[in-house]
Amino acid sequence: MISKHSHEQSDRGEGVEVVQNEPFEDPNHGNGQFTEKRVYLNSKLPSWARAVVPKIFYVTEKAWNYYPYTITEYTCSFLPKFSIHIETKYEDNKGINNSIFDNEAKDTEREVCFIDIACDEIPERYYKESEDPKHFKSEKTGRGQLREGWRDNHQPIMCSYKLVTVKFEVWGLQTRVEQFVHKVVRDILLIGHRQAFAWVDEWYDMTMDEVREFERATQEATNKKIGVFPPAISISSISLLPSSIRSAPSSAPSTPLSTDPPEFLSVPRDRPRKKSAPETLTLPDPEKKATLNLPGMHSSDKPCRPKSE
Repeated sequence: MISKHSHEQSDRGEGVEVVQNEPFEDPNHGNGQFTEKRVYLNSKLPSWARAVVPKIFYVTEKAWNYYPYTITEYTCSFLPKFSIHIETKYEDNKGINNSIFDNEAKDTEREVCFIDIACDEIPERYYKESEDPKHFKSEKTGRGQLREGWRDNHQPIMCSYKLVTVKFEVWGLQTRVEQFVHKVVRDILLIGHRQAFAWVDEWYDMTMDEVREFERATQEATNKKIGVFPPAISISSISLLPSSIRSAPSSAPSTPLSTDPPEFLSVPRDRPRKKSAPETLTLPDPEKKATLNLPGMHSSDKPCRPKSE
């Protein structure tokens, strides 16, 4: 589902480039799959964000999938104080486990948000009737056409619990950016899980080998679609490095970040320095009366007196 969604969202130099997709072993969580991607999304940023980021802008996504537990983190070398960290746990219930992340977020203020794939509204530009769970009916499983209250009576059912942490430690922009990112993440989760449900007939009968081959072919096609032509992606069945070297931390993995600006932002050393003011400053004749008019201001010959309190 993720591979297909990434392919659909990629075009004209923007989208999701797959850098790595390989098996991974963790001493605490066991065998899993590690993926690294670059998400090019300049045109999808709001206008106030596009004004401060370069056109060649991408976010690095790293994900460790130890189903039913996964870790996903997003970082950006251009914005070293920005990060998104998502921990996911899956349980076969309708979202009634209120303490599922108590160990990971103990004594942390949290806001709980329920996402209903059938009844929650999505941005109009992303709506497709074929991906609407209220209208979709699976031919292979018989699932579908979810109605109001489906969470209480539908079987089988599974809940995807996600602990989303957003950090943007820049004074003056922190609250605005963090609130914006939380809204974007919620919309993406809603759309992605609607698609996973509506595309069930495409993946329901797949073996793991068929899933890996589908990922490989789709990811190569996606990289070409956004203009990236690397060697063929290798999705191997064995680890490339010893687990002691490649092991991910049990929680909150961190990506080394560089605080140095990228090359395209560096000022050439041989570039002449621009003068911001003339070397000689000429002052007006004090005997000549000059009036400066600014919008919303009025000149007057009367002296100003401070108002009495």
